[in-house]
Amino acid sequence: MALVRVVLERLAELVLTLLVASVAIYGALYLAPGNPATLLAGGHITPSVLREIERQLHLNEPFFVRYWDWLDGILHGNLGKSFVYRESVTSLLASRVLNSVYLVSYSAVVIIVGGVALGLAAALRRRLGVAITAGTSVGLATPSFVAAIMLITLFAVNLKWFPAYGTGSGFAGQLRHLTLPAVALALSWLAYTAQLTKAAVREELGKDQVETAQSRGIRPRHVVTRHVLRNALIPITTVSGITVAGLVAGDVVVEQAFGINGLGSFLVQATLQKDFASMQAVALILVAAFVVVNGIVDVAGLFLDPRLREPAV
Repeated sequence: MALVRVVLERLAELVLTLLVASVAIYGALYLAPGNPATLLAGGHITPSVLREIERQLHLNEPFFVRYWDWLDGILHGNLGKSFVYRESVTSLLASRVLNSVYLVSYSAVVIIVGGVALGLAAALRRRLGVAITAGTSVGLATPSFVAAIMLITLFAVNLKWFPAYGTGSGFAGQLRHLTLPAVALALSWLAYTAQLTKAAVREELGKDQVETAQSRGIRPRHVVTRHVLRNALIPITTVSGITVAGLVAGDVVVEQAFGINGLGSFLVQATLQKDFASMQAVALILVAAFVVVNGIVDVAGLFLDPRLREPAV
């Protein structure tokens, strides 16, 4: 019952966060300098034209009336109509969402698998740990756009192992096209996860139950899997979830660098073109993805650590 109660509390917080975020996203864009009606009128700015555009877009109605209509449309699957393309935003985002999901998922696998493996190796092998720590320190200091340039230069231009543009077709083609972008997007987060995993594992190795297990002659592999990793998974899971959530907002630069037609690149285009409906939809999707991933991590933490289920005193 305690677990159910805490999960319901987390869900309520998630819904409230999304509601507040939706108000902020809708309000911020309409409070920004520039009138959408003026932008759409182009070179034919007359009072009658502006009034007609405002009437069609409901810009002459009170803010909360417009917001409610927008939110009601989203709840019914209608993300609005693009001011620039004159199409449904939902149809414009359909293929782009999948490209971003593939890229973020690929990067998440690289971060979790690679980061935990490197961190575990660094914690258990002292000499190897020095090299891994040095390498991950460099990775932490490397921005994604710098990593993208280096990867394109080395593996796409010089070695010609991977393509440097687009998403490809078919599973094998997409995997090959998204390898460099996924690594560029994941590099700094992978380094951070590796260093945190190393610290968590080393902390667990110094605890009494581990020393007791080792003195009883239990195989080192079993000590690591049963006593070390099980307890170290709590901070690792939390940080891994946060990093994956951060990928959702951080893929804009990588998509631009590798010519990936995803949400990030579309957000840049919509911003440059002042396409308010598209900007609002993409921003809301990115915030929702970030909040949902964090919510999943919170719930996972409840299963890993029963102490989190206890009510705060």
